[in-house]
Amino acid sequence: MQPEVKLECLKRLNYVSGHLEGVRRMVEADAYCVDVLRQTHAIRRAIERVEALLLDGHLHTCVVPGIQEGHPEQVVTELLELYQISNK
Repeated sequence: MQPEVKLECLKRLNYVSGHLEGVRRMVEADAYCVDVLRQTHAIRRAIERVEALLLDGHLHTCVVPGIQEGHPEQVVTELLELYQISNK
């Protein structure tokens, strides 16, 4: 993983972790359901941004070299698996 991608992912994951803790406190405090749902939506969007960073990094550091090194079948299989996971 590229160092800058790793740092950005860790930063965003720390944000998600703190945000998730805040949602837990909201639930414990019986916060209004719509407010909790808004926050869970924000968390999902933040996780999607982490996934996008990871995928971008993977495409640049693993996919291209994998194809160049003669492993196109393995690369395509992994990408198809990711695609299937993301569409469940």
